[in-house]
Amino acid sequence: MSDAGEVLLVCLFEDGKHVLSSNYKIIDVVCFMKNQNTAPEKSLSAPFVYPNMKIAFILLITCFAAWGVAANMTDPLVKVFSKIFTMSTFESALVQFAYYGAYFCLAIPAAFINARYSYKAGVLTGLGLAILGALAFYPASVSMTYGFFLAALFILAAGLSILETSANPFVMTMGPEGSAARRLNLAQAFNPVGTNIGVFLAATLILPNLNTASAEERASMAPEMLLSIRADELNSVMTPYVGMAFVLMIIWALIYFMRIPKSENKVNVDEVQTIDFMATLGRLLARKQYRWGVVAQFFNVAAQTCTWTFTIQYVQETLGGTEASASDYLQYSLIIFLISRFVMTWLMGFFRPAVLLSILALLGTALCLYAVMVPDVTGVWAIVSISACLSLMFPTIYSIALDGLGSDTKFGSAGLVMAILGGAVMPLVQGATIDEYGAIISYVVPAVCFLVVAAYGMFSVKNTSV
Repeated sequence: MSDAGEVLLVCLFEDGKHVLSSNYKIIDVVCFMKNQNTAPEKSLSAPFVYPNMKIAFILLITCFAAWGVAANMTDPLVKVFSKIFTMSTFESALVQFAYYGAYFCLAIPAAFINARYSYKAGVLTGLGLAILGALAFYPASVSMTYGFFLAALFILAAGLSILETSANPFVMTMGPEGSAARRLNLAQAFNPVGTNIGVFLAATLILPNLNTASAEERASMAPEMLLSIRADELNSVMTPYVGMAFVLMIIWALIYFMRIPKSENKVNVDEVQTIDFMATLGRLLARKQYRWGVVAQFFNVAAQTCTWTFTIQYVQETLGGTEASASDYLQYSLIIFLISRFVMTWLMGFFRPAVLLSILALLGTALCLYAVMVPDVTGVWAIVSISACLSLMFPTIYSIALDGLGSDTKFGSAGLVMAILGGAVMPLVQGATIDEYGAIISYVVPAVCFLVVAAYGMFSVKNTSV
């Protein structure tokens, strides 16, 4: 070794050959492959989740499952309340308006909680409010008032809005930025575990306990008999929600006592004082990638909610049968959704997320149109298969839109959660279409929604690196 100090400098070129040099002063130098952004050695050694965040990551996964349970117990309630209270599909679709409308209203307050305190504080606040909403189903069932149930759903969803606004970006920060999209897809893959549980609870605890009397038969019943039937049916609606409240209490306690590194759990006081909402909003809206991501998320959630909310009506109109038997196909949809989430997370190791998003959105449109044109058992399975397309969309749009936002991520996340309003608005459109033309024709609505998502995917392929 010379006086200056020798090191072995290794440069890896496209042909894979190594060039060895000496007589260099000892410095930290890394030469990369041509057209590569990161060193292969660093990519291989980068953890998927930081070691000190693994327990927190696992506990957050339970939150993703929890709001899946709530969301998909809610989907069948449109049909349930339509029957119990003898109302139109449009009126009963107010269930989804209350649920997803709460997401819109609480996302910005959630962003302020995250910015002022921490993601953990946001998660705990969201869980606490969701617990109150789930417990409110008990007095709602006693009052037997549709409006009371809508209020309970609004409170429950308000908590889940804060929870989701906090948990999604929290997961993205738990590892290297380069794997954020895959990490969020993996965490979101446990959401359909919850959705399957939610549909199972609805199929076993709610739908079988609905009285088989038709709207005409209910209209001719004595008031006392009709009141007794409604009481039994609404008690069946209440039971799984109150049970879920106790499960959420356990999750709240586990997360409260989990240890988060101070750098992740605290917000610098100076940083809090400089929060300028309007300036942040201006920066967010100036980014096409984010702005159109919010639009795409609106129509993605709209497509998902429309597809699942009216699956039972489509199956009954096409194949006949009871609500309980038709709900089996909704269960099949969510099983496909669950499996596809893991498959898509694996495929992201080989293909760009934006490319997969474009392909699956176009496929979703094709499946919807097939179901409209071929209303038989194959059309039913086309509706079921749409869930495979949906599986990738929410976390992928989320991660693409937030890519590179830096300190604006917390408020950017709120905008994407507010876009869940699509799940409140478009089911009303589809519900009105069902009242006028039937469930089969109504699947034109999610077909159009998928086209918007496909357009964003194509935009992302051309204009982003995700």
